Amino acid sequence: MGEVIDLPAPVTILKGVKNARAGQLAKLGVINVEDIYTLYPVSYEDRSAVRKICELRAGEQASVCAYVRSSASKRINAGVTVTNVNIYDETGSMSVSIFTGRYQAQPLRTGELYAFYGKITEDGYGKHIINPAISHYDGKWDADFFSVQPVYPLTKGLTQNMMRRIAAEALRAAPPSYETVPKSILRKYGLPGRAYAVRNVHFPESAAAAGISRRRFKFEELFTMQLMLLLAKRASENSCGGIRFDSPEGRRAADELIRTLPFELSEGQKSVWSEISANMESPAAMNRLVLGDVGSGKTVLAVLAMLKAVKCGCQAVYMAPTEILAEQHYENIRNMLAPCGVRVILITGSLGAKEKREALSLAESGEAQCIIGTHALIQPSVRYKKLGLAVTDEQHRFGVKQRAMLAEQGNTPDVLVMTATPIPRTLALILYGDMDISVLKTLPRGRQPVRTYALEDSMHERIYDMILRLTSEGRQVYMVYPLIESGDDPSLRSAEESFAELSKTVFRGVPCGLIHGKMSSGEKDAVMRDFKENRIKILFATTVVEVGVDVPNASLMVIENAERFGLAQLHQLRGRVGRGPYRSYCVLFSGKITERMKIMESVSDGFTLSEKDLELRGPGDFFGVEQHGLPPLKIANLYEDADILAMSTQAAGYVLGHMSEYEDYINYIKRLYPGRIPL
Repeated sequence: MGEVIDLPAPVTILKGVKNARAGQLAKLGVINVEDIYTLYPVSYEDRSAVRKICELRAGEQASVCAYVRSSASKRINAGVTVTNVNIYDETGSMSVSIFTGRYQAQPLRTGELYAFYGKITEDGYGKHIINPAISHYDGKWDADFFSVQPVYPLTKGLTQNMMRRIAAEALRAAPPSYETVPKSILRKYGLPGRAYAVRNVHFPESAAAAGISRRRFKFEELFTMQLMLLLAKRASENSCGGIRFDSPEGRRAADELIRTLPFELSEGQKSVWSEISANMESPAAMNRLVLGDVGSGKTVLAVLAMLKAVKCGCQAVYMAPTEILAEQHYENIRNMLAPCGVRVILITGSLGAKEKREALSLAESGEAQCIIGTHALIQPSVRYKKLGLAVTDEQHRFGVKQRAMLAEQGNTPDVLVMTATPIPRTLALILYGDMDISVLKTLPRGRQPVRTYALEDSMHERIYDMILRLTSEGRQVYMVYPLIESGDDPSLRSAEESFAELSKTVFRGVPCGLIHGKMSSGEKDAVMRDFKENRIKILFATTVVEVGVDVPNASLMVIENAERFGLAQLHQLRGRVGRGPYRSYCVLFSGKITERMKIMESVSDGFTLSEKDLELRGPGDFFGVEQHGLPPLKIANLYEDADILAMSTQAAGYVLGHMSEYEDYINYIKRLYPGRIPL
């Protein structure tokens, strides 16, 4: 068998892989031999299905063994030659077309027997295969040809045959030598060992062997992820005890605020508030996520929680991602809590030295009961007398490190995370498996629906006229683009170029502004402040406005190249309008109207859209799985593999319940993903 290579060895140790090839593999995330194991095939060619010509059906992939009747080549252009081959067996004849580049393939010999594998097409001239895999019969067949062959993801310079040779060499030179899932867990769920699964996920003995091997690796990915989240949750719960917010005064104050609100809480808000309140009254530290659709009324729930904490003798903080959002929350929360006698202050980076000293003093003395701000709230310079509740948004989750920083001041605060990104519950359990989850679906009464239209680019002039009419009536407009500046693709519009052109022509005389991700925080805040205060009528932007300030006067959202955005993102952008008393619209422009654009026209519920988005986009980094500190999914599909997800969740719970038995495995996971599990 030859020398066995120790892992992880660089891919250059493999036969036929030199520096140039290693550079190509690196683009696929393959750095060492071990990485080849997890470069899972995206599909397979089952060449064992051999048919007679008369049995072939259009649309199927199949193998056919036939003789060559004739073969003729012609050059299409300087770099491409096509060879048209007529083949036959005892049941009929068909044609094969082989396109070659600079180096021509070996010619097919007339009268000799070959095997061809590919996709069958059929037209008025008969059956046809384009660029099939080919094997010549020279007294015997190539043993590997009539097998199940892997189809890999590729990058420039790599072909399927190259990848198959590299994968085969990796398995020969460095066969899998250790297990990555406890054997008892594999037995419990009827899954094969790693050595068998690696061989059969790449070069399966049969379609069934490929299926069970892929299932095993899907399980491993989801099992590892779920176990990491459960370990993180346990670490958070065990770090130290929480605060019981169970005083009668706290309950009375929250009930009184609910009675005096100028609107009635929706059924969804009442249900979620009940969950938050019960959480706060328990001795364990709360770590809860509120999943709410755009405009579902999450802020009032945060205010009720803050009031409950304050009336129980603690302080509460609300952390926002930008200064202008912090200022907006400060104004809203201060107005809501003023009748309750609660002192609310603002701490941001732009405060003057004197103002900052005063704010820090009020927080440390406890005179400031609610403190609103940006991430400045968790800097070492900010001290609290008795912090009991931290409210934040999805972009600034309070992780274990932040909670530990606050615990050093003598408290372990309850944590309430708000997200306006509707996430399917199955996905939320993965991304936020270390948290308790509340889902807020119903919208508050009086919320205006946004009329959505998917339009082709030919309708631009009509929408520009609509923009001029709306701005003349006092309304404001968002114009969102996929790019900041022009790129290689001329079909994609950019915010900078569109702003430069339209503000000087079509919208000349109308105050326009520009905002994008390359601007500094101060610049972005200044532009958003001008838009909020109606000094800018038309805001040209990228998706930085996806989560932003309330501008009740904005009644039109125009999204260019809408085909470039996912459903969840389109819904988030649409949620920027319809926040005031005016009829509001969302226009989705594209050169060609896509399925997701049609869905946007008819569906307004964010959770329904998020399920559709997951279905359309499938696995991987949906909503930024990697951004949550979790290993990326290379083979599991969160939409299609719900049964495996349920199985892996059960298995992770079992391991956590028998930690002494699985101590070595848990230590292995900690070494595999250092810093991701706070143990």
